[in-house]
Amino acid sequence: MNNLVLMPILIPLTVGMILVLFRHHLVLQRMGSMLAVLGAGICSIILLAQVNHEGIQTLQLGGWDAPFGVGMTADMFSVLLLITTSAVSLCCLLYAFRSIGREREKYFFYPLFLFLITGVNGSFLTGDLFNLYVCFEVMLISSYVLIVHGGTKIQLREAFKYILVNVVSSFLFLVAIAYLYSITGTLNLAHLSLRVAEAGQDGLITTVALLFIIVFGMKAGLFLFFWLPGSYSSPPTAIAAIFAALLTKVGIYAIIRMFTLIFYHETQITHLMIGILAGLTMLLGAIGAVAFNDIKKILTYNVIIGAGLVLASLAAFTEDAFTGMIYYFIHDMIIKSLLFLLGGTIIFLTGTSKIKEISGLIRTHPYLGWIFFIAALSVSGIPPFSGLLGKVLITKGTFYSGYYWLGAIGLMTSLMVLYSVMKIFMNVFWGETTLSDEMEKGTTRGLMLPMVPLTAATVLLGVGAEEVAEYVQTAAVQLLNPDLYIDAIFKGQRVP
Repeated sequence: MNNLVLMPILIPLTVGMILVLFRHHLVLQRMGSMLAVLGAGICSIILLAQVNHEGIQTLQLGGWDAPFGVGMTADMFSVLLLITTSAVSLCCLLYAFRSIGREREKYFFYPLFLFLITGVNGSFLTGDLFNLYVCFEVMLISSYVLIVHGGTKIQLREAFKYILVNVVSSFLFLVAIAYLYSITGTLNLAHLSLRVAEAGQDGLITTVALLFIIVFGMKAGLFLFFWLPGSYSSPPTAIAAIFAALLTKVGIYAIIRMFTLIFYHETQITHLMIGILAGLTMLLGAIGAVAFNDIKKILTYNVIIGAGLVLASLAAFTEDAFTGMIYYFIHDMIIKSLLFLLGGTIIFLTGTSKIKEISGLIRTHPYLGWIFFIAALSVSGIPPFSGLLGKVLITKGTFYSGYYWLGAIGLMTSLMVLYSVMKIFMNVFWGETTLSDEMEKGTTRGLMLPMVPLTAATVLLGVGAEEVAEYVQTAAVQLLNPDLYIDAIFKGQRVP
């Protein structure tokens, strides 16, 4: 039992509740939220060391033995995502200090931000299916408020679609949980894995598994992503960046966890379906990214492409694919937040998101331009940046498993991603400078600071990938061997 497992959830939750009481004390709001995110990150780093040396860490709340109590579990995959979440959240928070505006700050922006992080961290750590639903709802309720924070017309319009889709998917989530509980009599993830393995994944259980694909696929923007481009482009930049980095990733994480721990027996049905949806998602997302000439739309469609590529590795179900998936998952969280911060800064400076109306910013804002260039190469998988290794290993895994068509789609859409982001770079930063310093709508003062560590992270994760290789490979092995997760929960005891 390790109480540290609860800290990445408890710290932002507690600080968020305290900050609700001090709405008008903006300095306290800022310092408290920053310390909460740092505290959660430090606890996650300590957890990483413990998992690396002692194996998967567990905590059974209330002292009840598994599977009767609510369990929290930290394996290498979840801990790596916790650390990345804290790093990305801190950078978005620093950006918000200079950009979100005092009116939004006074209306509970920081508590809502921390509650969202609580839900994300809880989803990564929970070992109970119903608790996963609860953590999803904590995250989503916070996002419902954040997406309309400020109350502009476009936010209200796009929030309606976002809330409607998530309410429907949450209802289907409860239905899927109810069916699975009626079949197995448990909601503990490790116990579910044993019960499904004992009973055999028959037609009914496979049908329930397909329902979970629909549920989490809707939340992850997998294929049914009509709500995502507008929803992620309407909030302020700091909120849009944290949405792009985290929200769809929680849905992807849930699919990965469910279909490596519980529903891994009929891969020719469930994982093939995931592969088909992943391929369609990449194709449609890439078409959207290439077709639009709007910075917000291009970047949001790139979020969709990333979701498809990560889940392509799950369809392949090989060690190479899983290793690449984890590298790419971490990369995608970092690079999508960076791209959204860059895109938001460009729009803040120029007052428009239309790339045809902007030109020559490289002369007045060279640092912004070259950081965008690095981010564009990284998201496209160009060496030596962080996107390369994950894409190579995922493609290798899909080819090795016989999914040549899925690997080919991944390679083709990578070229389309490169075209879409370089289209922004060439139009916005090259050419004649049409906007002088005096004509700019805002300033980059204070906004560049949070982009520097994110840029450094995408460079270091590319050129120094061997430094994290041990942790990534351990995470891949743990995902491919559900017995390791089960043994950590039950510790060799007889399972009821």
